[in-house]
Amino acid sequence: MAEGMATRGTTHPNRLRRMDRWIAATRAAALRRATAPPLAVDLGYGAAPWTAVELLHRLRRVRPDARVTGVEIDAARVTAAGPYKRPGIDFVRGGFELPLPGGERPLLIRAANVLRQYDEAEVAGAWERLCARLAPGGLLVEGTCDEIGRRHAWVALGPEGPVTLTFAARLAGLGTPSELAERLPKALIHRNVPGEPVHAFLRDFDRAWAAAAPYGPLGARQRWVRAVRALSGAWPLADGPHRWRQGEVTVHWPAVAPRSVRPPRPPATRP
Repeated sequence: MAEGMATRGTTHPNRLRRMDRWIAATRAAALRRATAPPLAVDLGYGAAPWTAVELLHRLRRVRPDARVTGVEIDAARVTAAGPYKRPGIDFVRGGFELPLPGGERPLLIRAANVLRQYDEAEVAGAWERLCARLAPGGLLVEGTCDEIGRRHAWVALGPEGPVTLTFAARLAGLGTPSELAERLPKALIHRNVPGEPVHAFLRDFDRAWAAAAPYGPLGARQRWVRAVRALSGAWPLADGPHRWRQGEVTVHWPAVAPRSVRPPRPPATRP
């Protein structure tokens, strides 16, 4: 039986381009090292399979024999994706259990805008199930973006658990970095409050962004790079200027992980 719930299914062409570019760049070495044609899974691709097709194109720029399987819990969506099948891309019905032919383990699982509808307490279990399906050295990328892909945030996980948190944005029109908090993954979306590390990270990012205002006339990209460079003095960033110029910043997960399970609300007292 398929594990999980169907998503709303909303999707748009090119919505996941920022996430895909990051995957193709940071996983290039692993893709090239694979002894067999590497497999990637697009979990919960939605009502139309555009994102799965686009992921295949972007991975094949790095590894021409890469393959993608789209996994959807909604049987009607799998049927609708039939015309998009071709060598290297397939679509199957399933959920977190990833029912891949022959029990194959993928080198990459991308789960974009899938866990947003779940409770925070369910995230760890979903991560564990998906990471258990990865091939050795594989990666799970789980996160959220807006409807047209201008603002993203995602967590990268290996079999050992969460590794990094990445923010990516179209810099034109970005007021402050903390606006990206609206797209935090489910594990962090409720943690953007004082006392939580991710809140402190975004607070410091806003301060660095304000201090970098003199670079604004040179363009939003120059201001972003300057702000991230300043941020790197206080936070353990996992990337460098090349990725920053793409409107990205990646921080090691332990620095922004939730401090603890949120305490329950105290019971209401009677007057």
